[in-house]
Amino acid sequence: MTAPADSLVAICPLEALTPERGSAALLPDGTQIAVFLLDDGSVHAVQQHDPYSGSNVLSRGLVGTHRLTAEGEDAERLVPTLSSPMYKQTWDLSTGAVIDAGGGAKKPIRVFDVEVRDGQVHVATAPRPGTGSQDDEA
Repeated sequence: MTAPADSLVAICPLEALTPERGSAALLPDGTQIAVFLLDDGSVHAVQQHDPYSGSNVLSRGLVGTHRLTAEGEDAERLVPTLSSPMYKQTWDLSTGAVIDAGGGAKKPIRVFDVEVRDGQVHVATAPRPGTGSQDDEA
């Protein structure tokens, strides 16, 4: 799913991002986001607010991959992940779904659509519908 072009804002040049390391950014309304360039060249953006610790630290999280098998499917697939630098909960970077809640309640994170155009990273000004928690104020 991709956001309409008029709801995307330029965040930074792609070359400003370091593969496998997060960067924090602000959207025009003051929303803090975490932006990640993965080794495969994909760029992901999620909320900066860690719903478990209450701190704005997700850009300092660890990225990786996790093997998932969907219900009713035989084939496994690899999904890009983000683990909190605080308590190590893990989310699917593409959907915001919790992969490992560390034994606690599942608190998904908001995901923002991203496009790279002419060497610039553009991020949606609103999270993708259906991602994150309604009570999470980032």
